[in-house]
Amino acid sequence: MPTYDYRCEINNRVVEVSHRMRDTLTTWGELCACAGLEPGDTSVDAPVHRLATGGNVISSHHLGSGNAPSCATGSCCAGGMCGLN
Repeated sequence: MPTYDYRCEINNRVVEVSHRMRDTLTTWGELCACAGLEPGDTSVDAPVHRLATGGNVISSHHLGSGNAPSCATGSCCAGGMCGLN
């Protein structure tokens, strides 16, 4: 599932959350619920905006592996271009 960064207009906090691409969070309360955070002193109705980070997809089976994928062609940069897909 992609991750997104949202910024609250009232407290200026940036929070990273993971949700479906079709979902959009619009309030601090929605953001806190999605992130599992307490809203604290900020109103749950405070507006939040998704930052232009592009959304990142993180696959759990790649977390912490430390291994880069091998070259798909078996040799480095065959034909002047890397064979990684």
